[in-house]
Amino acid sequence: MVSINENFIKLPGSYLFSEVAKRVNAFKSAHPDVRLIRLGIGDVTRPLPQASIEAMHRAVDELAHAGTFHGYGPEQGYGFLIDAIIRHDFEPLGVRLSPDEVFVSDGAKSDTGNFTDILGLHNTVAVTDPVYPVYVDSNVMSGRAGKLQADGCWSDIVYLPCTAENGFVPALPRHRADIIYLCYPNNPTGTTLTRAQLKKWVDYALENGSLILFDAAYEAFIREDDVPHSIYEIEGARRCAVEFRSFSKTAGFTGVRCGYTVVPEEVAGTDAQGNRVALNRLWNRRQCTKFNGASYITQRGAEAVYSEEGRRQVKETIGYYMGNARIMLDTLRQSGFEVYGGTNSPYLWLKAPEGTGSWEFFDTLLREVHVVGTPGVGFGPSGEGYLRLTSFGSREDCVEAMGRIAAWARK
Repeated sequence: MVSINENFIKLPGSYLFSEVAKRVNAFKSAHPDVRLIRLGIGDVTRPLPQASIEAMHRAVDELAHAGTFHGYGPEQGYGFLIDAIIRHDFEPLGVRLSPDEVFVSDGAKSDTGNFTDILGLHNTVAVTDPVYPVYVDSNVMSGRAGKLQADGCWSDIVYLPCTAENGFVPALPRHRADIIYLCYPNNPTGTTLTRAQLKKWVDYALENGSLILFDAAYEAFIREDDVPHSIYEIEGARRCAVEFRSFSKTAGFTGVRCGYTVVPEEVAGTDAQGNRVALNRLWNRRQCTKFNGASYITQRGAEAVYSEEGRRQVKETIGYYMGNARIMLDTLRQSGFEVYGGTNSPYLWLKAPEGTGSWEFFDTLLREVHVVGTPGVGFGPSGEGYLRLTSFGSREDCVEAMGRIAAWARK
């Protein structure tokens, strides 16, 4: 009988979201007339930019005629989209990229999970805590994580706590880390790093021969000037960092699926003999073998995001979500809560009342306020005592939910 990759059975079940669904469904069954408002949703709710819709319609029409039909496209992405990405996302930041350094994909989640395919199994992995679960789980699947311990941590993963005490700024690892995951603006805390803070990580990586996997999926939500939109704004980052981006939250492509990864020519690893090997070449080989590319229709829709109308429409949508975030942030603080994020991110990190755990706070808001969040402990041990809220819902739901929470807090 065929054997299995036993690393997969080391993974616990999808505890966080399955448990959230279980508790929500049980409450709804017992209280069918109650209207729940979900503020834990990580999905967007606004429609796609009209410019993208029109571009995708045109692309569909092209596929209906032999003269304009498109079959297999380049695994790295069509040139028209790559050129638009470089011209609009990086050149205004003073970042120079060549077309063969940009790889279009079906989303940042896939790429952050798949990138370690090209990295050795004996690399030490460091993650911020709390953390986006894909970073940890994909390394468990590969065999880099070790054993799951009683405290919920994996024995071979280095955890970098991000707490109110350190201002949600992770400390540099005490012991050398080979692979470092950074997500800023951060999911789940909604916090950010300044240029000076991010430079410390780039300097560390250069000094230690480490690789930074930088998830910039939420960069379009940044509002403050001293928060970098790309790690390549930091001198030396081209030699030590790979950056992941997504159209999901910015342009509503969560269902359409499109993102991209930047792998500079300079960033490299070593083989068993100590020879430098360019990661760009390895990632290109991996993608050509295991990925057929995002669809032509999808990439035409993504290209339209960069048109004059597309940029205006995306700005309006992000403004809508950040308007929700401002309402939430102001109301929660006025109600006496300690809350972080929401300024450069659609995520808010809400501190539970003193002595209350994440799941206890979740249950209280569900039963008494009829508002659903996501327990922070599900993102890692340092998330205990917090709840993640998002601003991706409708304005009406946002206002009503904040009114409910404010009234509950006054009791």
